[in-house]
Amino acid sequence: MSEDLNENATPDNKDEKIHNVTSLDGLYENWFLDYASYVILDRAVPHINDGLKPVQRRILHSLKEMDDGRFNKAANVIGNTMKYHPHGDASIGDAMVQIGQKDLLIDCQGNWGDPVTGDSAAAPRYIEARLSKFALEVVFNADTTIWQASYDGRNKEPITLPVKFPLLLAQGAEGIAVGLATKILPHNFIELLNASIAVLKGETPNLLPDFPTGGMADASAYNDGQRGGRVRVRAKILERDKKTLAITEIPFTTTTGGLIDSIISANDKGKIKIKKIEDNTAQNVEIVVHLAPGISPDVTIDALYAFTDCEVSISPNTCVIQDDKPRFMSVNDMLTESTHFTKELLKQELQIKLKELMEKIFFSSLLKIFIQEGMYKHPDYETSGTFDEVLVVLNRLFDPFLPLFYRPILAEDYRKLIDKPMSSITRFDFKKTDEQIKNLENEIKAVKNHLKHLVEYTIDWFEKLREKYGKGRERKTELRTFDKVDASQVALANVKLYANKIDGFIGTGLKKDESVTFVGDCSDIDEIIVFREDGRCVITKVQEKVFVGKEIIHVAVFKKNDERTVYNMVYKDGTSGVSYIKRFAVTGVTRDKEYDLTKGSKGSKVLYFSANPNGEAEVVNVQLKPHAKLKKLQFDEDFAQLAIKGRGSMGNIITKYPVKKIILKSKGLSTLAGRKIWFDEILKRLNVDGRGKFLGEFDGDDRILTVFSNGIYELTSFDLNNHFDDKMVVIEKYNPEKVYSVVHYEGKSKNYLIKRFVFENTAIGKQASIISDESGSKMVVISGASQVVVKVDQLKGATKIPETVELNLVDLIDVKGMKAMGNRLSVHLVQSVTLETEHDDEADVPDPSPDSVADTEIVITPEAKNVIDEEPTAEVNAPDDIDELVEETPVAQKPEKAPEPASETAQPKKIDFEITNPDDIDIDDTGQLGLF
Repeated sequence: MSEDLNENATPDNKDEKIHNVTSLDGLYENWFLDYASYVILDRAVPHINDGLKPVQRRILHSLKEMDDGRFNKAANVIGNTMKYHPHGDASIGDAMVQIGQKDLLIDCQGNWGDPVTGDSAAAPRYIEARLSKFALEVVFNADTTIWQASYDGRNKEPITLPVKFPLLLAQGAEGIAVGLATKILPHNFIELLNASIAVLKGETPNLLPDFPTGGMADASAYNDGQRGGRVRVRAKILERDKKTLAITEIPFTTTTGGLIDSIISANDKGKIKIKKIEDNTAQNVEIVVHLAPGISPDVTIDALYAFTDCEVSISPNTCVIQDDKPRFMSVNDMLTESTHFTKELLKQELQIKLKELMEKIFFSSLLKIFIQEGMYKHPDYETSGTFDEVLVVLNRLFDPFLPLFYRPILAEDYRKLIDKPMSSITRFDFKKTDEQIKNLENEIKAVKNHLKHLVEYTIDWFEKLREKYGKGRERKTELRTFDKVDASQVALANVKLYANKIDGFIGTGLKKDESVTFVGDCSDIDEIIVFREDGRCVITKVQEKVFVGKEIIHVAVFKKNDERTVYNMVYKDGTSGVSYIKRFAVTGVTRDKEYDLTKGSKGSKVLYFSANPNGEAEVVNVQLKPHAKLKKLQFDEDFAQLAIKGRGSMGNIITKYPVKKIILKSKGLSTLAGRKIWFDEILKRLNVDGRGKFLGEFDGDDRILTVFSNGIYELTSFDLNNHFDDKMVVIEKYNPEKVYSVVHYEGKSKNYLIKRFVFENTAIGKQASIISDESGSKMVVISGASQVVVKVDQLKGATKIPETVELNLVDLIDVKGMKAMGNRLSVHLVQSVTLETEHDDEADVPDPSPDSVADTEIVITPEAKNVIDEEPTAEVNAPDDIDELVEETPVAQKPEKAPEPASETAQPKKIDFEITNPDDIDIDDTGQLGLF
């Protein structure tokens, strides 16, 4: 363009036209920077002081402007907000609904939608809003607000609102600007207040997110909310029975509708297999997943986390506006800034209040002196014709009293004074004014004390907010550490794998003919391991059809890092003709790379091969070809005699002579030790990595015993995919001969009972109760130790004397059936029972207390058919004492057989007493009182 202008210009105007040319590069650069700055500062990123974007701030300002305590139509609020926000009603309405759904600043009336289900709000003309009490108390104060002109100059709007609370961290924020974005996750209301208090006390906060949708979150990589951090959020999935799962809480950023769609999509792709899904969500989330027959609920739960929106990963990015610039900072730094900003706002409010109080005292004192000294009746005052003359007179009259005032008396003060009507002057109450001044002085003293102890005052402010508004705002999201779900371990076997072993093809799409054999079911994300007759193996991904080499001898799904699958092989070296035997495992490998399992000589060949999932070692019969030097043409070889080595090992020489054939003689047992299993108390999962509690070595049909706090027990397998409940009180390897001691409270008889038993060997997954099913029943103590001592707090005798005793449970009852109710723990009124000590060494057990049941058991003699369970020297003076002992004694507590006759060397303890009414005592046919 500039060249054309130069060519067409005349000598007279050529320089002028060149001067008027503007560079396009400069124009676009300036325009883009202006646009980017506008979007960042005025549209997408919240301000650190009040945690609001401009549209949110303008909505709240409009609500305050319209506030009269009643609800306003949302449409009216939107219209009023357009005075300040020139971007149309749609954006204002959407922003207003988002604020309302967070249930903190706006009281909503009508259908405001549901962020959990994804339902949208009704039209603005149908819904109403007003500021919440929390917002009115925390967000607004005209005296501490800095104002600016609105976009058209007709109104004034706040630059930022004086919010005295970390609002941004409570609500969270998300926005996309030009060149940057922000994503601040919500945090718990109460935890924010506690953290602010901790900051004021000099402690360092450690905030973790809390989501309104609940669920479970792993925030171990949160990184204080900064770039590079990550939070994994999971739905809460409950196993109602072996065929039904219920999703009761969903991850943040998802909706019930979207979650259901993702589950249906995973089912259609064969990742999971469900029968049907129901959405019963109303006030609370309830998505019921019905499983197909034969599908494991534990594996399905992991698959839901792996393949659906039941688990999402959220990447935070805390960017805020500070000092008119975007700034990236951690959530803990943001909280610290907010806390100090709140303290400064409270200081300003106190200073403003102090000034107001001093002004009230100033004018009350001014008026009192004006009336008390009769200045309004002074001749010079009465004869003053103008205001200037009045000022001269009053300045002269007040001159002796100036030291009493904290500031000079201004003309405005005199004008306010002389504007007082004469009626109020003549009825002036000096006594009431003195009381008011005294009260004002006390208030000033309190305000000055608050200013002097500003930190303590700010702490009190946060504590009052917590007490006033914290109810019902407890943490909703459970913080957990998640174990990473391996998709290949939980993927459903949704495709069928075939192999053409002669031609060397495998895949899910092979044409079915005589040369194609069915290998098994697998998932479309599995890897397949292939062994060939030439002694090579290769691992490849499941495909529709792939060539892996001719003469295949074994195909199977490959499990990475599987050390328990052992391959037994005999091969002939192609160069020397010597045959070698080896046992090996294949763990980590590179996909689609061939590995030679022989010495690598050309012409090597596999003579025998077997794959053993649990390290089994068989015995084979080796038959040799006839040879002049050979007297023995066959012999047996036991693989158990070989050590398990790596896949690259050469192996041991089995024979130097040609082998005719090798046949299986007998199957063997596993040569591997039991699989060592640990339970990770944090992840609530089994593992073989040594994390958590060691449960033991498991093999074959070994099981795991789990006992829950409600008295239910269950036997499970040691599959690493199993899920375990948080309410477990016992998890250990099941020993069918181990004796457990249990103290439980029986709801019907309202007695504490004791029982000792072994757990029955029930079917895997079947739940059974070891305590009464009556309402109010509960398990108190359970222990598998050889000796168990409990501390019992009880009320003794008719006078209810408090007493604490220690009882050895082993001494109180023999081992009985699991379904037996047991014996009564004590004849006295038991207040509480706690586990004191556990011992597996019988020599290291303290003797029971003298008042234990074991020491007070009394055998009925022929001379006295009555018993009382008191100390040996006790006397009974009234039958009421006996009634108290025998009432509500369960039948199950009676002895199963009569006691052995007392020997001469060991006579039972006897008590001499008098019974006034023997009929009140219930004695069974064995001659004993029914107490035990």
